[in-house]
Amino acid sequence: MNETSEMIDLFVIGGGINGAGVARDAAGRGLKVVLCEKDDLAEGTSSRSGKLVHGGLRYLEYYEFRLVREALIEREVLLRAAPHIIWPMRFVLPHSPQDRPAWLVRLGLFLYDNLGGRKKLPGTRTLDLTRDPEGTPLLDQYVKGFEYSDCWVDDARLVVLNALDAAEKGAEVLTRSPCVSARREEGAWTVETRNETTGETRRFRARCLVNCAGPWVSDFITRVAGANSTRNVRLVKGSHIIVPKWWAGSHAYLVQNHDKRVIFINPYEGDKALIGTTDIAYEGRAEDVAADEAEIDYLLAAVNRYFKEKLRRSDVLHTFSGVRPLFDDGKGNPSAVTRDYVFDLDQTGGAPLLNVFGGKITTFRELAERGMHRLQEVFPQMGPDWTETAPLPGGEIANADYEGFANLLRDQHPWMPRRLVHHYGRLYGARTSDVIGGAASLADLGRHFGGQLYEAEVRYLVAREWAQRPQDILWRRTKHYLHLSDAERQAFTDWFNQSDLARAA
Repeated sequence: MNETSEMIDLFVIGGGINGAGVARDAAGRGLKVVLCEKDDLAEGTSSRSGKLVHGGLRYLEYYEFRLVREALIEREVLLRAAPHIIWPMRFVLPHSPQDRPAWLVRLGLFLYDNLGGRKKLPGTRTLDLTRDPEGTPLLDQYVKGFEYSDCWVDDARLVVLNALDAAEKGAEVLTRSPCVSARREEGAWTVETRNETTGETRRFRARCLVNCAGPWVSDFITRVAGANSTRNVRLVKGSHIIVPKWWAGSHAYLVQNHDKRVIFINPYEGDKALIGTTDIAYEGRAEDVAADEAEIDYLLAAVNRYFKEKLRRSDVLHTFSGVRPLFDDGKGNPSAVTRDYVFDLDQTGGAPLLNVFGGKITTFRELAERGMHRLQEVFPQMGPDWTETAPLPGGEIANADYEGFANLLRDQHPWMPRRLVHHYGRLYGARTSDVIGGAASLADLGRHFGGQLYEAEVRYLVAREWAQRPQDILWRRTKHYLHLSDAERQAFTDWFNQSDLARAA
């Protein structure tokens, strides 16, 4: 066993968006932090979201005005912090008279425009779907619609960038290292982790434990930490499908379904569309979640109700499913369960345990900041709030003007194809030079695996972003899997597993 005698301040459980956000916030306040994740960063819920930074328009129906307002404020904070992985998107909402009256939809959009002090994003406009081009792919029966703003986010990269910022501020990030033991001893926590790749066990002493284990938050409290909580999470499954994109334009669609749920139809990775999500109570192991045929049929039917071009099961290229660990507020309808978060601070024996229940990707920064406020008495020496105005790695772009930055990037690398510049710019932003080094030609980027995937990027992800396996690179750090053939994916996997990178990881 590798023993650590030095006392650290904060040991954070869970490498999803909340855990990475807490580790970043705490490290930036000068605390000594360790972040521990049992799998890869963002391998659970945080890479399986609808990939939106949004206020949650439909939550207005459940009178969640405070939650929506706070999320709308955070939407613009995050847009400034990471304009390379977060950008504005316009959503077209065709009006369906049999579901919600037009006046109610317009009232909701008015509130949505004004609750959060919107500054950068354009407001709502009414559409004549018989004339406006956004109505072209829709069935003729839909004559009126609305268009409003929200933001797109690369969810898995948002997690990694928070972890990267935490590490650059002194935090230690452990992946594939589950916490196997946590016990209170002499006013502090003794925590043990086991690296599943090497088998190495490490021991830490920590003044405070923060439990951001998401779907496993309750399991960690009772099974690992030997503690108790009166709160719990409710697991709700959300599934998505990926199909070829069939409409012109960069806008998305939001359609109302007969069951009062709304379905997002978003442009994805250029020539594809991401459709979701379902809301189904889930009882199984979070690790085993997968989209079933009934969910796929549900999503296809919701889309086909509105569009002229009919999607078939054979159009589905990929599916993914995630488990949302929602705070259990006792609501019967999974769609009505709050997306808010709740803290539970247990200070038994002078060794605090802060448990985090619920939350959504849009409010992770605020959650982390408020979590640190709850620990003010534990760490009176920690620094002040700082994340509201701080860019995430790669987001150090003047005036958060991504288009201006992208033009500059193209000028700096005239040898690079436009699609490759777009790929590097959107994933790495101002850190693009760290990825490509001194490359002055495509040959300098090393082996080409297909699509926009070159060896230089792979080596960067292993060296700097905790990528250890082919899936970490193809599915989470990037979305190369969508742009490579089966043969190319297999060839890359074989190369990686036989390379020095696999041994180093």
